[in-house]
Amino acid sequence: MPRIKNRLVSQLRAKGMSENVAHATATKTLQKSGNLKKGTNKPTRKGVVRGNMTPAQRAIQRAAKLSGKPLRSYTYNPKTNRATLKV
Repeated sequence: MPRIKNRLVSQLRAKGMSENVAHATATKTLQKSGNLKKGTNKPTRKGVVRGNMTPAQRAIQRAAKLSGKPLRSYTYNPKTNRATLKV
């Protein structure tokens, strides 16, 4: 199973989803976002790159992409899995 899917499944399980529902939800979500090839569990190039990132790197990249600010402007909070602007 791709690493990015493992991470998403574990997050969904932590929120109380059953194993089967978490796998189905993760697969559908990752296929829709382009991280998995349609109809399969095989990662796309994007899925491999994102799967090799740490959760902190993914969160910072998400925040920077939305704001247009540089990556170094953000700090990561592992308790919330969010990146926030440095003060």
